[in-house]
Amino acid sequence: MDKLDALLDRLKYRQRDLIMEAAQYDTMPADSTLKRIAELENAIAAVEAVADEE
Repeated sequence: MDKLDALLDRLKYRQRDLIMEAAQYDTMPADSTLKRIAELENAIAAVEAVADEE
């Protein structure tokens, strides 16, 4: 369970980092940045689902 929690923390940290980077500019983030944020959200949900099963 500790490894899942650590992975979850890393994923959330990376997603937050990308969001904060995108917020630095007054324009829309690049599609690739939005895609990476969304993919991280899916990964976070998957890890949380596995953790709930454990």
